[in-house]
Amino acid sequence: MNGTGGADDALRRQVVECARSLFSRGLTHGSTGNISARTPEGFLITPTGSSLGTVTPAELSLVALDGTHRAGPKPSKEAFLHAAVLRARPDANAVVHTHSTHAAAVSCLAGLDPAGALPPLTAYFAMRVGSLPLLPYHAPGDTALEEVAERTARTHRAMLLSNHGPVVAGVDLSAATDALEELEETAKLHLLLNGHPTRPLTADEAARLAP
Repeated sequence: MNGTGGADDALRRQVVECARSLFSRGLTHGSTGNISARTPEGFLITPTGSSLGTVTPAELSLVALDGTHRAGPKPSKEAFLHAAVLRARPDANAVVHTHSTHAAAVSCLAGLDPAGALPPLTAYFAMRVGSLPLLPYHAPGDTALEEVAERTARTHRAMLLSNHGPVVAGVDLSAATDALEELEETAKLHLLLNGHPTRPLTADEAARLAP
């Protein structure tokens, strides 16, 4: 794959447009966060050490679904996480991972329910995210996370990494980004409501809306 022509060029531009959008709206900062999009050869992913505010189409890395780096700059050290999610979810063609402030803040709270780190406060969270399992803490780039992430992704389109941030899959970049934003806004609501009585959706209400 040489990064030129047709579908490849278009997909690279879409990844970069998504990256710019997330960065410009403060959903990622510095050189944090990474984005991937499925291709016939595996997936394109933002490279290691890059800022989503400045990455270019030519700088994207190509990685096989088994995690092998196939072309381009060195990929994000969390490429294995994207590979795990894409293997687990044949319906997903994109994965977005950020350290967005409110979701990352929730991931640092004590006493979270591992099966659902955020309650379904709104119908839109239930529709776009569903339940949000909390994965145990692993240092960034620790491939020991790969197995648990792949297992979790088989039944969930989103997960929250402890003391880290969210990982969200979608049928395309737009769907993954929409779900990531809904997750971030729900995390913000959750923190704003801390200490106040809340009425999350009931299990039946949430189940009727689940993705």
